[in-house]
Amino acid sequence: MLVLRAHAGQVPSLGSRLLTRANGMCDVDRSTANGTMPGMDAKDTGLVIRTAEPDEYAAVGALTVDVYVGEGFVQEGSPYAAALADTAHRGASAQILVAIHADRIVGSLTVARPGTPYAEIARPGELEFRMLAVSKSARGLGAGTALVRTVIDMAEAEGFRAVALTTMAAMSDARRIYDRFGFVPTPDRDWRTEAGELLNVLRLNLQP
Repeated sequence: MLVLRAHAGQVPSLGSRLLTRANGMCDVDRSTANGTMPGMDAKDTGLVIRTAEPDEYAAVGALTVDVYVGEGFVQEGSPYAAALADTAHRGASAQILVAIHADRIVGSLTVARPGTPYAEIARPGELEFRMLAVSKSARGLGAGTALVRTVIDMAEAEGFRAVALTTMAAMSDARRIYDRFGFVPTPDRDWRTEAGELLNVLRLNLQP
């Protein structure tokens, strides 16, 4: 199982370097010990990022719906709201990551590899993530940042050339995270929902 924790004394990962470079900060030490992928920086102490267990799927679905429907991004009762709730279906063909703080799930996202059922926009060589959600009561802990950084580190470790995602203009909190990591708009790949709402594709190139 993928588990990430805060430690010191190790070489910073790509995700951490991208974030600190964008913020004009020095690199932050992160762990790669004991076979885990790189952990989190000091700001994220107390957070654990890991793959969700099946018995957590209901909680992940409830959190995701609460954010997307409760904050007005997705219409209640819509097919997409049902898809957000059905974490078990996602988990059968995609990887569900969760952010844990004080033994509580406070954030989640879905990682989709190109050519798999939940990859909407990933091209060959791109790792896609979707459905980033962080509980409103937990914002400010760094959960969203840690989840996105984890995907970047996974992409680097697996040899992907880039990370890609779809977002919308109303998701300003998430967009700030993406901007800090250096994701850039790719307008030629933007698309619209069946209802005509414009969705924006962002991409982070991992290779020079």
